[in-house]
Amino acid sequence: METFVRRVISLLPWAILFGILGAWEAWVHVFNTPHYILPAPSDIAVTLVEKRALLLKHSLVTLEEMLLGFALAAGIGIPLAVLMFEFPVLEKAFYPYVIGSQTVPVFAIAPLLVLWFGFGIASKVIMAALIVFFAMVLNTLDGLKSADPDTVNLCRILQASRWQILWKVHLPSALPFIFTGAKIGISVSTIGAVIGEWVGASAGLGYLMQEANGRLQVSLVFAAIFCLTCLGVGLFGLMTLIETYAMPWRRAAARQSRT
Repeated sequence: METFVRRVISLLPWAILFGILGAWEAWVHVFNTPHYILPAPSDIAVTLVEKRALLLKHSLVTLEEMLLGFALAAGIGIPLAVLMFEFPVLEKAFYPYVIGSQTVPVFAIAPLLVLWFGFGIASKVIMAALIVFFAMVLNTLDGLKSADPDTVNLCRILQASRWQILWKVHLPSALPFIFTGAKIGISVSTIGAVIGEWVGASAGLGYLMQEANGRLQVSLVFAAIFCLTCLGVGLFGLMTLIETYAMPWRRAAARQSRT
């Protein structure tokens, strides 16, 4: 009985999705909504098939921008968080700027980034990195601070070095937080990439959406949004898979809790 209930619960998201799509399809046909206002899901599905080569081409551009932006944010954010943790003076110096990086809307500085870094991929990568940076720094810093103080004190009693305590205690404790920030960051990196493509680009899903919207090809706009959603969800799933294999002790604990 318990297994049956679990299977039913696991199907709920799909039931909700198909329910929404069915209601959407019915609405469009019952009220004769023009396709340039709100296309039916069936029309969007047809567009996805017919324009698959075009959508794939622009999706790969946006995917590259997202991955490079995430890598840049993680490559700067995680070491910065470690330095801020190890040297409190750096935390006091940089923490206000980390917070401030999220108070300025990316839309406000996007034209400047395009002006400084051009219409190529660089400006989009930096915009995506700005979106991800805050989550990576804040989650890593909180994770480093979450280590069990008794374990840290025991390591000090055993005369472990500062580096050994960081590597053996603080970083393993921070891993769940880091992956939480990574999953959030990789999902929302689409925002920075698309905003950059809206401001100035010649390729990418954001560029394609603008072009299609200007031509009243609304079904193509929805198809591009669907591709963006797939990119975000797919990268989130990939990061979750990496998290599972990066922390085998959590797998073991979850296995024990099920038995």
